[in-house]
Amino acid sequence: MEIIKVAPRGYCKGVIRAVRMAIDCRKQYPDQKITILGMLVHNHYVMEALALNHIQMIDDPNKTRDQLLEEINEGVVIFTAHGIAPQVIEKARQKGLICVDASCPDVLKTQNLVKKKLSEGYEVLYIGKAKHPEAEAVCALSKHIHFMEPADPLPDSTNQRLFITNQTTMSVYDLKVLFERLKQRFPKAEFSEEICNATRIRQEAVAKLTDVDVLYVVGDRFSNNSNRLAQIGKERGIPHVYLIDTVQDIEDEQFKQAKRVAVTAGASTPTYLTDQVIAYLQHYDTNKQKPKIELSALLGGII
Repeated sequence: MEIIKVAPRGYCKGVIRAVRMAIDCRKQYPDQKITILGMLVHNHYVMEALALNHIQMIDDPNKTRDQLLEEINEGVVIFTAHGIAPQVIEKARQKGLICVDASCPDVLKTQNLVKKKLSEGYEVLYIGKAKHPEAEAVCALSKHIHFMEPADPLPDSTNQRLFITNQTTMSVYDLKVLFERLKQRFPKAEFSEEICNATRIRQEAVAKLTDVDVLYVVGDRFSNNSNRLAQIGKERGIPHVYLIDTVQDIEDEQFKQAKRVAVTAGASTPTYLTDQVIAYLQHYDTNKQKPKIELSALLGGII
């Protein structure tokens, strides 16, 4: 059985930066309570590893960041890599909290672009995933931002100046099709495709795979970019695609008849977890024992 290690895969620069900022925050404020407002990055193993460093998370998919902030009353609050609305930052400061913003620079670039277009008098159509923190942060900027998911019906035409953009972790291929449809509906609209480079090149690497029987995507089910990698693998005709958290989720029946197995990972997936999957598949014939997950090793290579 041939194992294809898809490259690039795993941690992006924004995730590395966010995790490093959290660890540095603990060193800088050794006696303070530190709370992350949501999942710092969308991988629950990373969050469990941070908890070992006494960095706690507060999250609820049914609550906004503003609502979650009501539950933090002391110490340091870390805003996640997905971006944060300015009014939430201001509210945290008014509560006397120490604010640490771990927003990904690529996310901030899109936010700043939207702000610029709003200041120029544009209405903004923002394409993203509902309830995703990145989309929430952008849409909270103004009532002149209108949200839609890729599967939603196209909005009604308008005579107003329209700027159309997107969440940074969408599918390159889904967005290309949607943009073409929107250009027909809004021929005078201005477009800016804002998929970040880390997302793009990981998706392109999966799309280029040929003659693969099985694809494993190592990533959290809450990770939008991990889900998009699995989606693209299926759309490209790979017979068996599995989104897994760790090596523990692999079932031998999934690959027993396979000749070529590919492994990739979402941008928030620790290298440690992906390496375990690759090693297990490579040495399956001689060692069928799955390795244990050591939380203390998850942040290796970053701290």
